[in-house]
Order: sequence, then structure tokens, then C-alpha cells
Amino acid sequence: MEHLYTDRELLQQVAEGNKVAFRLLFDLYRVRLFSFVLQLTSSRVDAEEIVQDVFTKLWESRASLTNVEYPGKYIYTIARNKTINHLTKIARDRQLMQQLLVNLSQSDNPVEEILQAQESQRMIAEAVSRLSAQRQTIFRLSREQGLSHEEIAARLGLSKSRVKNMLVEILKHIRDYLARYSALVSAIFWMSYSLQLL
Repeated sequence: MEHLYTDRELLQQVAEGNKVAFRLLFDLYRVRLFSFVLQLTSSRVDAEEIVQDVFTKLWESRASLTNVEYPGKYIYTIARNKTINHLTKIARDRQLMQQLLVNLSQSDNPVEEILQAQESQRMIAEAVSRLSAQRQTIFRLSREQGLSHEEIAARLGLSKSRVKNMLVEILKHIRDYLARYSALVSAIFWMSYSLQLL
């Protein structure tokens, strides 16, 4: 199907909130951007996620698109910057993992040390603050007060299975939130806390 609009015309329509134009722009660039990012990351999963992030940013900042002269260059620049940020984070996490391995023999519980680090605690607190009031309560009763599923269920008037299911969802939410900043902290959080669901 031949496109009836130029890239710039599509971008102008996106700036005005036109979702059809946004979809056309997405279809126009998705495959090319994916190939571009894949060459840099060597990961299909990461490339797909970065491409989605690029278009999410485009839509969320659409009001600023009216002044963009060269849409292709603009979109590829966003993709490049997001890819660089992603690769930088991976490198930083690898350094943290190497440091963890170096310190392994010097600490009884290095995993716990990472989770208790000030920055990790700040990120976990931010993730928890985005939960509903009920889910925040469940998380704190479980993780901070050490209550069992049965005790939480009795206190909140819920079934044991409902509490367990909600905890699974809560931990996944926190894990995904942490992953935006540190894959290492996210992985350690999930390994540490998910074991308590068994």
C-alpha cells in the first residue's frame, strides 16, 4: 500500500494527536528501527522493547513534534540514545555482578546486602508507592512484618489463594519496575522474594 503522506506530514498529524497517523508512522519505521537496534544489541527481545520505547516516547512527547524538520533522523536519534542507555545499563550491571562475585567470599550474604543498599531500597519503595493501597498493605504485611498468607488473609478478610495471587502480581510489578534501572537488582529481588511464595 502506497503511503499518501510524507514522513513529516505524518509527524505533524501525530503532533495533533492523530492515532491513525501514529500507526502509519509506526508501520513505516518499525522494521527498519528493529534491524538497526538489533545490530547494536544482538538481542531480539531487547531490540523489540527499545523500538516500543521509542514510539512510546514519540506519542508521549507528540506536542513537541511540530518543530521536527527531519522525522527519520529524529526517530533514529531517539532509538540510538535509548540503545546506548540500554547498553550502558547492561555494562554497569555486569560491573556490579563482577563486584558481587569478588565480594562473595567477604560477605555472608552479598545478595541481601545488594537488596538492603540505599539505592535499591529507594527503587523498591518507589515501585511499592505505585501500587494500590491494598497491595501496599499486603506487601508490607508480608515483607516487613513477616506475616504468612493465612495471617494476611485473616487480617484483610481475603482468601489465602487471593493473597498469594496478589503477592505474585505485586512482586512482578516491583521486579519490572526495578528492571528499568538495574537488571541485576531486579533479578536478585525476584530470586530472593519469589522463593517466599512457595
